[in-house]
Amino acid sequence: MANLSQKNKNEIQYPRDCTFSLQDWTVLSNYWYPIAESKEVTEKPLAVKLLDVHLVAYRTKTKLVVARDLCVHRGTPLSMGWVEDEEIICPYHGFRYRPDGVCTSIPAHPDAKISPRLCMTVLPVVERFGLVWTSLTGKYDNIPSFSAWDHSDFQQINCPPFDIKGSSGRQMEGFLDVAHFAWVHTETFGDRTNAIVPRYQVDHTEYGLHVEYLSSVSNYSKELQHLNPEGFEWLRVFDVYPPFSATLKVYFPNGGELWIMNAASPRSARETRLFAPIARNFDKASPVEDVHAFNLQVFIEDREMVENQKPEDLPLDLQMEAHIMADKTSVAYRKALKKLGLGDLYTS
Repeated sequence: MANLSQKNKNEIQYPRDCTFSLQDWTVLSNYWYPIAESKEVTEKPLAVKLLDVHLVAYRTKTKLVVARDLCVHRGTPLSMGWVEDEEIICPYHGFRYRPDGVCTSIPAHPDAKISPRLCMTVLPVVERFGLVWTSLTGKYDNIPSFSAWDHSDFQQINCPPFDIKGSSGRQMEGFLDVAHFAWVHTETFGDRTNAIVPRYQVDHTEYGLHVEYLSSVSNYSKELQHLNPEGFEWLRVFDVYPPFSATLKVYFPNGGELWIMNAASPRSARETRLFAPIARNFDKASPVEDVHAFNLQVFIEDREMVENQKPEDLPLDLQMEAHIMADKTSVAYRKALKKLGLGDLYTS
């Protein structure tokens, strides 16, 4: 596994036509985000985008590589090329690059000394929870703790990535919001006759925020609501890892536990790719497709809100939107983002 403090070989500069402010992009570039499912990354180069930077992900026979999707010779995307043994080959002029970024061959001049400037910008990379994670700098380790992923009593499921035409900040806050269950998720598990949000506490931690929320709102799907025991109180435990990752543990009747990760990958200020690893210690024999379908419907319900919110960015100035008691987690989350150094008014 790669060292999370590993540095880029070549620093990536603020992108031209970047949708983030320079201040926000500089801060966000220091953190880790998932960019693909592990199974998506093969010997065939995969083009991805993170913080308006175009990247390529691929596997050699021995290594997983994430790099800037650019051959510095004439600007061709390396994702258009192919991998042979340990090297990726640019399709335009055949330049070859090792996993560490070093150019090893210029076919037009096979005997020429290769300038060190002709190198591929390689990023740090790790695989966790069935996902490929990277960072433009690798400066801070904010990858969530998710121990159920490696626990033999749990079934591990990766929901297909989900795209949202909205900001990662708005998406994250929606995941943490407990007051919207009754109004947004009426087709999946919400109940408009049960909209009261009991008091709860937000605790600050070294990694971010910890919230324990107890209510009578069931997490069973509509067709399984009859399984909800009368008077049962549902415990939901949120752990927030700024800027854009969080986990939720839902405690079901009879010792059941459902663990959900919300890992929002900011492709741009207005594009979010959501990754959602899930682990559960019950119903492990039921079809995985049912889990995918249920969570897809939940994601669709949330997406409609996120894509239509105004302003599109998440206001970090608390005077710019009204707040209620149920928003304690949201307010704490906004303050945490501001503490990272993100813009005073808006950030994505």
